[in-house]
Amino acid sequence: MPEQGKYIISSYDAALYGLRNDVQMMSSLRSDSSERLRSFLTRNSQLCDQVVAEDEEIDTLEKQVDQDGVGLLIRFHPVATDMRQVVSAMKVSTNLERIGDQSVTIARRAKRLNSRPLVSEVALLEPAYRQALAIFRDSMRAFGESDCTLAQMLKPRDKELDALTTSIAEKACGPGYCRP
Repeated sequence: MPEQGKYIISSYDAALYGLRNDVQMMSSLRSDSSERLRSFLTRNSQLCDQVVAEDEEIDTLEKQVDQDGVGLLIRFHPVATDMRQVVSAMKVSTNLERIGDQSVTIARRAKRLNSRPLVSEVALLEPAYRQALAIFRDSMRAFGESDCTLAQMLKPRDKELDALTTSIAEKACGPGYCRP
């Protein structure tokens, strides 16, 4: 009987490792795409095209993580920390997919804007872009390493980013922002 329990634990550990590995792969792809989103600052339409092309792989991985996570929950009935790990992986993958969709939207708009004259206010976005990318990387590191201390440090940094983007909007459009 102990041999069967050992098999179940090793099967569960392998399945959980695979799930977390897929989330890390999504994170890596998203990080690469986020680097390419710099294309809106450099006016590089080829990088915009790469962001759009990579989105399909991220969508596929998100579906795989969701399917594997549900399979883990049904097959092993994890509780406490184990359940939180599975649900967290599923939620992170969903958010990575959403980030991917937003990246595609930005890349498509940037590509259209590349055919128009340069707007000097675009340079104001560079610090916010760098800060957002750093927060993203640290959040994925916190997830991958289960680093609660790092995760808790992200919320104040996010508030700083919100203040920075508000400041950028006010510089570019004036108080109260410009509405499309």
